[in-house]
Amino acid sequence: MRALSRACPDDHPGGRDTRRGARRGARAGVALAAAAFLAAGVTVVSTAPASAEPGDVVISQVYGGGGNSGAPYTNDYVELFNRGTATISLDGWSLQYASAAGTGPFGSQKQDLSGSLAPGRYHLVQLSAGSTPSGALPAPDTVGGLSLSATAGKVALVRSTTGLACNGGSSPCAPEQTAQIADLVGYGTANYFEGTAAAPGLSNSTAAVRAGGGCADTDDNAADFAAGTPAPRNTATSPAPCGAASPSPQASPSASPSAPPSPSPSPSSGTAPCEVPADRQIAEVQGSGDASPLVGRTVRVEGVVTGGFQATNQLSGFYFQDPTPDADPATSDGLFAFARASFKDVKVGDRVLVTGRVTEFNGLTELSPVTAVDVCGTGTIKPKAYDLPRAGDATFEPYENVLVTFPEPLTVTDHYNLGRYGEVTVSAGGRLFQPTDRPGVNPALDARRSLLIDDGSSAENPATIPYTAPQVVRLGDTAVGVTGVLTYGFGQYLLEPTKQIAFLRTNPRLPVPLPVGGNVRVASLNTLNWFTTLGSRGADTAEEQQRQLKKIVATLKGLNADVVGLMEVENNGQTAVKALVDALNAEVGAGTYAALTHPYPGSDAIHVAAIYKPAKLTPVGETRSSTDPVFRRPPLIQTFRRAGGGQPFTLLVNHFKSKGCDEEATGGDADQGDGQSCYNAERVRQAKAVLGLIDSMDLPNPLVIGDLNAYGEEDPIHTLENGGLSSLSKRFVPAAQRYSYLFNGLSGELDHAMAGKQLVKRVTGATIWHVNADEPRILDYNLEFNPPSLYRPDAFRSSDHDPLLIGLDLPGGKH
Repeated sequence: MRALSRACPDDHPGGRDTRRGARRGARAGVALAAAAFLAAGVTVVSTAPASAEPGDVVISQVYGGGGNSGAPYTNDYVELFNRGTATISLDGWSLQYASAAGTGPFGSQKQDLSGSLAPGRYHLVQLSAGSTPSGALPAPDTVGGLSLSATAGKVALVRSTTGLACNGGSSPCAPEQTAQIADLVGYGTANYFEGTAAAPGLSNSTAAVRAGGGCADTDDNAADFAAGTPAPRNTATSPAPCGAASPSPQASPSASPSAPPSPSPSPSSGTAPCEVPADRQIAEVQGSGDASPLVGRTVRVEGVVTGGFQATNQLSGFYFQDPTPDADPATSDGLFAFARASFKDVKVGDRVLVTGRVTEFNGLTELSPVTAVDVCGTGTIKPKAYDLPRAGDATFEPYENVLVTFPEPLTVTDHYNLGRYGEVTVSAGGRLFQPTDRPGVNPALDARRSLLIDDGSSAENPATIPYTAPQVVRLGDTAVGVTGVLTYGFGQYLLEPTKQIAFLRTNPRLPVPLPVGGNVRVASLNTLNWFTTLGSRGADTAEEQQRQLKKIVATLKGLNADVVGLMEVENNGQTAVKALVDALNAEVGAGTYAALTHPYPGSDAIHVAAIYKPAKLTPVGETRSSTDPVFRRPPLIQTFRRAGGGQPFTLLVNHFKSKGCDEEATGGDADQGDGQSCYNAERVRQAKAVLGLIDSMDLPNPLVIGDLNAYGEEDPIHTLENGGLSSLSKRFVPAAQRYSYLFNGLSGELDHAMAGKQLVKRVTGATIWHVNADEPRILDYNLEFNPPSLYRPDAFRSSDHDPLLIGLDLPGGKH
């Protein structure tokens, strides 16, 4: 699977937090602290596998003491069970094993499976034999050689015969790996397991036995398994469909270090379920702190359902809230119950009595496992009004799992994960900006005025993406009266909407840039890796390449500039830039544009380029560059006059070093913690070198353009300004519109146009055409995750950077 973003790591301004990995709806948990690692500038958090959904095959027994002293059987074994209602093929599946806390991957110990498994049937996988012969297993359905630990380990049922190159501990499993795991059992001291804790530790005489004859599946190993006498079953065992009586023989539990959950309160004989009262109030379960004071206790609480997300492609549970809250404003009156519709289907407005164990799941107080849900009437919960920003010392904790509404207009400020997770971030008081982009930004206040909105789904890259009809949401669009349940997961609070959100197009698209005047139009465009070599940084296939090309050409047509500086063009001589010019001329007329030849493009995979209209501009002298090693992507320098003569100006196309951190970012190039990220010192050196080129080459009327990878108030920009250049966007573009890039929900200007003192007098205008930064990435040319119906061969989301356009009024030459 390729990275979801096509910008090469070196050209990202910093690591994009992928944050979710396997979705929060997947209830399998990573043991204790999740390991994190840094790769290509992107932080990837270890994630647990998606839980086995109802109807899936599950692991029903694990035994690793075979052939040891005192063992009842000679061989280790794993037993599988079909707890669903349809026959499931095991062809192409495998069992994979890793030690409890070792460094070896799952794929190093693998047993392929085959055949099919009918509902209520078992499949016995015989594994390695120990040195002490004892009893024989029932006739196995699969014979393999895996050797399991008798006390602690990790067994994964995988929907593939490809070995997983991870172990969930020292080698975290990536989302594409966890998506292959149908079921996981970590037992004993395993550092990877489903739910809040591993299954009990085992011995030579005990197996991990799934409750309910294999039917229990709360996605919590500690709750679903007990240590019991090994009782292996195979396909010859009488079927035991879930919902029927438990099969015989039934494993008898024995003592183990991890006791099963406390028994659920149940009505005595003749007592109706709704007559069994609550023994706790929800506020007592929530407590006044971040974590519940009743973790691990089984409670029975009452409330009214406020949000139903019980489908297996949703959150596999529902929210409910006490209609008679306590008087303590520090305690929340809402809870999440991890109970799918297959357990008990509830509706919003149902009054329910819920029995379950109090759990902190990734920081969210919830009931899991739930052992009883009784619908006992109806009720009404009125959403609590909440105004952003939060007070300086306030958190959302008192509103965790509570139905809330936000009456004020909220502006979309981030949609990076709209397509992947159905998320957008909104904020009160307008969009959020990078603190180093402009004066007056208060990061602490911005955090308090923002809110993450989820879609209540556990699907990654879903086929149906929210907020795309009747039009795809853009940054700057707004919504009023956003309502839903506040919840928590993966380190932040988020809202699960309970009524449809209608975003108003308060930031409409502009089909062409705003007018800039003048008799010469100059543009700057980062193409986001225009490559003619397939499968490199740009398009993977010929179809994708044509889709990308059409969008870039549409952007260039809309700019209608006389000269365009280009960034992130493949460094393969004139091949990539010529292909672009040919496609553009096919649209606007043969010979309309020509490409300059870069005299020293450098050795990076990408380089800067420039195209121009020979009928409008004439190059003066040769195209120049610099061999100074400070430039990883050397600039392209060309002086122009209007056709027929007149006052010259000099274009300097640049692409400074990105902000992405790596092992080479040491000393002054390391992140200094000032918001300018890594390689700021190098970008300052590059800025000084550009000023040196202007002086040493005696360049007339310099115009420095390009992706400088520095925001408006950072050191590289100040260096150029102190050297006599003026920012044209600061001069001509209103502050609210002065941005060209979105990163981590914050807008800012990485792309600049800076003119010398004399040329500034000739500038008639400048604008940033917001065709990219405001648009979600699901609109780009990629095929693998983007819904086909959303693609258009237009300028919108042709790149991730917005283009700039400058107007010059140069005397002399043709009019």
